[in-house]
Amino acid sequence: MSELTARITAAGEYISKFWQHKPVAGIILGSGLGNLTAEIEDSIEIPYSNIPHFPESTVEGHSGKLILGHMQRKPVVAMAGRFHFYEGFSMQQVTFPVRVMKALGIHTLFISNAAGGMNPSFQVGDLMIIRDHINLQPEHPLRGKNEDSLGPRFPDMSEPYAKTLIEAAGKIAAANNISLHSGVYVGVQGPTFETRAEYKYMHIIGGDAVGMSTVPEVIVAAHAGLKVFAMSVITDIGIREEENVITHEEVLAAAKAAEPKLTLIFSELIRQL
Repeated sequence: MSELTARITAAGEYISKFWQHKPVAGIILGSGLGNLTAEIEDSIEIPYSNIPHFPESTVEGHSGKLILGHMQRKPVVAMAGRFHFYEGFSMQQVTFPVRVMKALGIHTLFISNAAGGMNPSFQVGDLMIIRDHINLQPEHPLRGKNEDSLGPRFPDMSEPYAKTLIEAAGKIAAANNISLHSGVYVGVQGPTFETRAEYKYMHIIGGDAVGMSTVPEVIVAAHAGLKVFAMSVITDIGIREEENVITHEEVLAAAKAAEPKLTLIFSELIRQL
């Protein structure tokens, strides 16, 4: 057993002491989007600090606990707070929880994030289904010796976001009069928000929204053979020429306002699993 698989096993065994169900879905919640956990029934909360080999989130808006329970009568495991490369963690640490959730039994991963909009048609508070991404982060979570038991050396990334889930989300949104965009997410390191020139550059190369997370988790999920559905809440518009000073507090406020719509879509998708 490799060091990585040993750590995964240790974390999974610790979690299983408190909750014996096999989750069908994992959920990673982004900045200001932690209230979705209120939909999880019969929940058990485990602080990250108690789980072997788990990092601890250091960012405001990320509460730092694993929540296990049922949503729409389906067993789920949710991360209320994620980890970022800019916090000083390695990419292996950032993505470690995805490995653990896979070991617990999930087959589908739901991811949310707060993102800056680069598509001129976007408004603050809009929701964007991520249909693809561009990875501009400076490190790769699969760099190094491949662990064949966890996934292939060269995983296919032609469909990192499941088309079936994207289609189903569109139908759920239409049935509930929720306006949705779909687009390409650009993953960057952070922690600075982007300059106007950087926003323009990323829009030119095909991006619709930009953020400091998600891409590493999706890469590891693809490596592990998980289906992924991801959605961004557009919390600021960076491509406009007018004065646009962005603060983390404004990002959290915009995410909180849009959260009920995102929660409904995630909940309904989980019900259909």
